[in-house]
Amino acid sequence: MSNKSFSRTLEPFLRHIAACNSAVLPGGRTPFFCADSQIGWVSPSTVQALETLGVRAGEKFGVGAGADLFPLSRTLCEMGLYASHHEAFDVRDDSGTVLGQVDRGAIPVLGLAAEGVHLNGLVERADGLFLWVARRSMSKRLDPGKLDHLVAGGMSAGLDPQTTVIKEAQEEAGIPAKLAAKAQAVGRIHYALERPEGLRRDVLHCYDLLLPEGFVPVAEDGEVESFHLLPIQEVMALIRDTDDFKFNVNLVLIDLFLRRSLFDPADAAILRRALSGQAA
Repeated sequence: MSNKSFSRTLEPFLRHIAACNSAVLPGGRTPFFCADSQIGWVSPSTVQALETLGVRAGEKFGVGAGADLFPLSRTLCEMGLYASHHEAFDVRDDSGTVLGQVDRGAIPVLGLAAEGVHLNGLVERADGLFLWVARRSMSKRLDPGKLDHLVAGGMSAGLDPQTTVIKEAQEEAGIPAKLAAKAQAVGRIHYALERPEGLRRDVLHCYDLLLPEGFVPVAEDGEVESFHLLPIQEVMALIRDTDDFKFNVNLVLIDLFLRRSLFDPADAAILRRALSGQAA
């Protein structure tokens, strides 16, 4: 299939990028602090909950120390603002210093930044480049049944991106640690959007992993319904023509298509600017 068949219009690809950058900040939200560091943005309904808890100092909402973050997140869960994920995530300031932890489910409620990993599971064959695609279990809390990366997941407290890739690769696809450790970091993607669960301000650490032709993934944690090995052109057509993939997977795959030169140079420049948050 000719690459030029995809360059007739960029609108379908730009639409996915725009969908992940739909949040307007502050957009009626109130800054949320940990000591003197602003770490989040809270909606009016969350502000009401925080006011009942006395989480306010003058005009500022927040906590005095990082150690207060996790107890606050548990209290917000008990108040019904979210359902607990029973998983702690680190909360960082702008310099990357870990201030404390919260329950993962509290992150969009408080508008905190969160980090995760996405891995492109690639197979180079004589007949072209192929990508392993997962279909999310219908029991998943978010985006059930959507198509997903072979490996993707949030970065739990105490972990770094590389460790998370190796952990998630084993749990989600049965990839041995020795093979997963060969994954190459290829970039980071930032976005901010409104979701039913709240404000998502995510940082995705993107990886490529070349897999042997004979490798077949195995869903070991029940989060994946099935795996499919698809030609990269077919994946590109799915991104162009459908909303079948989980919302943020589209961005990571567009980045892959760019790095594999599947757009002509002029179109590629427009998409790179859009992915980086610059006006097209």
